[in-house]
Amino acid sequence: MNLAESAALALSARERGWQEAESADQADLILINTCSVRATAEQRVRGRLDHHSSIKKKRPFCLVLAGCMAQRLGTTLLSDYPAIDYLLGTTGRSQFPLILEALERGVSFTASDEEPVFSFSPVHADEASPYRSFVPIMHGCSNYCSYCIVPYVRGPEISRDPAEILQEIRLVGDRGIREITLLGQNVNSYLWKGPEGTLDFPGLLRRIASQITDSGGVQWVRFLSSHPKDVSDELIRVLSEHSCFCRHIHLCVQHGSNRILEKMNRRYSREHYLDLVRKIRSELPQVSLSTDLLVGFPGETEEDFQELLSLMEEVKFLYAYMYHYNPREGTAAWALPDRIADKIKKDRLQRVISLQKVHTTSILRSRVGQEVRVLIEGISRKNADELISRTERDEMVVVRGPSSALGSFATLNLSSLRGNTFRAEHFEFAPNNVE
Repeated sequence: MNLAESAALALSARERGWQEAESADQADLILINTCSVRATAEQRVRGRLDHHSSIKKKRPFCLVLAGCMAQRLGTTLLSDYPAIDYLLGTTGRSQFPLILEALERGVSFTASDEEPVFSFSPVHADEASPYRSFVPIMHGCSNYCSYCIVPYVRGPEISRDPAEILQEIRLVGDRGIREITLLGQNVNSYLWKGPEGTLDFPGLLRRIASQITDSGGVQWVRFLSSHPKDVSDELIRVLSEHSCFCRHIHLCVQHGSNRILEKMNRRYSREHYLDLVRKIRSELPQVSLSTDLLVGFPGETEEDFQELLSLMEEVKFLYAYMYHYNPREGTAAWALPDRIADKIKKDRLQRVISLQKVHTTSILRSRVGQEVRVLIEGISRKNADELISRTERDEMVVVRGPSSALGSFATLNLSSLRGNTFRAEHFEFAPNNVE
C-alpha cells in the first residue's frame, strides 16, 4: 500500500512538470511516505529525518512527511524535527498538489482547518515497474487485531467505487501493464454500496475478469492481503472459474494456537483456517499459499508455539513473512501482561524461519522439470543476457533471452533451482502478449 500511494504521489508531481532528482541531496522537494506497522519502520524514518535535517542547515529545500507515521504522531514530529515543512496524514494526500502549486509560486501553503477526507488517486502505476502495478480497492481496516496499529492510523474500511477500479485497470493496461495486484488492508472484505445496490469482493472479481477477457492489456490479477474470516466459498468459486486470477493466495494466519488467535482478536480458529486451506486446494489444485507468522505474542507458551509449528507442517506454505511481536503503543495488546523475553522471541522466530526454509526448498525442488507460464518483467542485475520472470504461483525464474521479450508472457521448463530461484534454459514468448 505504501508503494502504491508513493507512486501516486510521484505521478502527481510529474504531471505538474516536476522531475526526479539524481539524489535526495540535490532535490528541491523531499517527500517521505511513512509506515507505522513496525516500530523498526518508524526508526528508519527518524534516521532519514535526522539526515535531512542536517542537510537543510546547509541548503534550502521543502521536506514533506506523509503517511501513517505523520498521522500517528502529528505535531509531535514537528516539535522533534522543525525541518519538516508539511505533514500529510493518511487522509491528507489530496493536499499534495496544493503544496506543489504553492512551491511553484514561491508561497507558503496553509491547510484548511477542516479534516481532509480520504480519496483514492486515479492511478498508482510506478514507472520503475513497467509491467506490474498495484491497484488499491480499499483503505483502512475495521478488524482491530490486538497487535496492529493500522486501524488507528488509517481509520475504518472504505471501499473504492468499482467504476474507478475498472477505469484504472484499463488505464494501466493501455500503458503496458500486464499484471495488477488489488490492494487492501483486508482486501476480501471489500463491499461497495452504490445506487445500484451492493457489490462484494467476489462480485468485483467477476467484473474485473469480464473486462480482462475483453481487453488486451492486463492479463494477470493478484490480490492481498486476505483475511481468513472473509474468504467465502463464492470467492474460491470465482477464482477457480477464471484463469486471469493467479494461482497464489497470501492467506495470513499469524498463529496456530486457538488461545493466541483469540488473544490476537483474529476471529477465526485453527480448525477454520485448516478447513479453508483444504477447500482452496480442492478447488485450485495448482495454488501456492503464503502467509504471515507472528511469534512471541504476550502469554505465548511453548505449547502454543508448538501448535504454530504443527500448523506450518500441515499447510506447508511456499513462503512466509515471519516476525516476532513488538509492542505498539495504542493497540489493545500494549497493556497485555506476560510479555515474552526477547531471547525467547528471537529463538522461536529462528525456529520458525528454519522450518519455513525446509518447506520452501521442498516445494520448489518438486517443481523442477515442470512447464510453467511466466511474465517476463526485468533484466537480471547480475547478467544482462538473462531475464527475470515470475510464475503465477509467485515463483522467480531466470532465463536467457532478448530484451524484446520484456512485458511478454512465456512458456518455460523449470530446468534447475539455485537457492529459491528457478533456472530455465529455453523459452518461447508471445510478442505483444498474444499467445
